[in-house]
Amino acid sequence: MNNCCTLIAVSDMDRSKQFYHDLLGLEVAADFGANVTLTGGIALQTVDSWTRLIQKDIRDLTFGHNTGELYFETRDFDGFLQRLDARSDVALVHPAVEHPWGQRAIRFYDPDCHMIEVGEDMVQVTGRFRDQGMSPTEIARRMDVPEDYVAHCLALLDGGQ
Repeated sequence: MNNCCTLIAVSDMDRSKQFYHDLLGLEVAADFGANVTLTGGIALQTVDSWTRLIQKDIRDLTFGHNTGELYFETRDFDGFLQRLDARSDVALVHPAVEHPWGQRAIRFYDPDCHMIEVGEDMVQVTGRFRDQGMSPTEIARRMDVPEDYVAHCLALLDGGQ
């Protein structure tokens, strides 16, 4: 069995396509009107179509339930924060934080209150710690990961496979 994508119901398809393109850089891979597949494994379905498919009344749908999220990582976390800060139409779940393992992340809502998290790419986290003068052993301890994971990440930063 293969997981093909994550599908979310949206109230305004054009607004949602624009939001995911402009803020997260996702492109439309397939557009069937009521169902749009974006790059990155996300599909958008109009609420009207979705309620017919699941045989529910639109009043049975709840947006903004805060029990799941779409998760992304970026190599340019600071640049993403600048793009996000420039938008007045995005409601934050919380401001940017640094998790105990060192990864920086921010959560916010899309136009239909689906939660989105954008985190700093973990390879970049190891590089940031190295740039701060930490040894691979110290990085592994700080991130609570095996040293071979840190070595792999640092090799990727240095052009390795």
